[in-house]
Formats: sequence, structure tokens, C-alpha cells
Amino acid sequence: MTVDMAPIILSVKMAALSTIIVMITGVSTAWIMNRFGFPGKNLAETVIGLPLVLPPTVIGFGLLLLFGKHGPLGSFLENTFHVRVVFTWGAAVIAAAVVSLPLMYRSARAALETVDKSLEQAARTLGASEWRVFHSITLPLAWPGFLAGILLACARALGEFGATLMLAGNIPGQTQTVPLAIFFAAESGDMRLAGFLVAVISLVSFIITYGLNTWSNRRQPSLSLRRGGNQC
Repeated sequence: MTVDMAPIILSVKMAALSTIIVMITGVSTAWIMNRFGFPGKNLAETVIGLPLVLPPTVIGFGLLLLFGKHGPLGSFLENTFHVRVVFTWGAAVIAAAVVSLPLMYRSARAALETVDKSLEQAARTLGASEWRVFHSITLPLAWPGFLAGILLACARALGEFGATLMLAGNIPGQTQTVPLAIFFAAESGDMRLAGFLVAVISLVSFIITYGLNTWSNRRQPSLSLRRGGNQC
């Protein structure tokens, strides 16, 4: 059995880049939602969470309408910068980022809600800027939740299939990620290759999930002790 490593390498690169995008976007959006109230806030949160409940093919179809040749973003990018998104590696990154964003956002929002607002306010009273407050107080306290969101988003990006197929297609060596390679290998009857790729992505997903669960369980006793000490 000859194994083409291109889908594995492409999936790792795609997941890494989409996770970076999702980390920045998710944390920033969660911070804004946590700090400010504005009309339509509930609607905005609903839209952010839609990829969790919509079929991936529906998300992919929406992205195709948005980034397609005649779509608003697609036509703008192509006419202005001569950049085509559909059926490119960048399309796979966009698809993965969109479907994994809700996981990062929800984790970041939950983490920010656990931060003691009195500590942030005390820092502002002492003259600290918003960036200084976030960097020195909010981030250290909320970092465990941020990390959980990053790991979940990365795992989700690695397993993305439907939206990627709709927006990026299945071009070997260019847009074919591991999930796509598994599907088309099984469809063509190459069960050994499909099984190998299934084992690879299952192992990576297991390691991420196991590491997250182990880390979370180890944090529980320390959190309990900290809360007990605060009560005393």
C-alpha cells in the first residue's frame, strides 16, 4: 500500500491556520459580547452558534454563495485583488474556521464569565488601560478556558468534511484533506488506505480529547481548594 502523505500534511496545515484564525476571532468576539450590551446581541450570538446545528453541507453551500465567482465577497476579491477563493487551499481553511468558531467562542465566553470583574475594575481604577487589564488579569484567569476552546476547535477543523467539500472541492495535493481522502478512498474500494487514514485521524483526535479531559480533571481539585480557601 502506497500512502500519499499530502492529505495528512494539508490537514495539519489547514487545522493549524484555521485554529489561529478562530482563536483570535473567537476570543475577540467573546470579549466584546461579554463586555458590551447592544441591540441584536442575542441575534448575533445565534448566528455565531449556527454552525453547531446546521449540516456542514448547508454551511458549505452558504460559503459557496458568499465566496463564489458571483458572490459578494468572491467577486470583490477577484475583481479587486485577483484572488479566487473557491477550490483553493484557502477555501479549506475558511470552511474549517467557520465550523469550528462556535466551539472556540463558547469556551472563551464561558471562561470570561468566570473572571472576577472586581479585579478588572480595580486595575482600571489604578489607571491600567483596557489592553493592560486584558493582558495582565483577564487572560491569565481565563486562559484555561481559552486553551480548551483552542483544542476543541483544532480537533473540529481536522475532522471537517462537508463544508470543505462544497467550498474547496476534492483536488488531490491541493484541497484534499484527510476526511475527503477517506471518503473517496472508500468509495473507490481502497479500504486499506481508508483504514490507515481513519486510524491516523482517530489517533490524533483521541490524543487531543484525552489530553483535554486529563488536564480538566487535574484542574478540578485545585479549583475546589481555591474556592474553599476563598470561603474561609
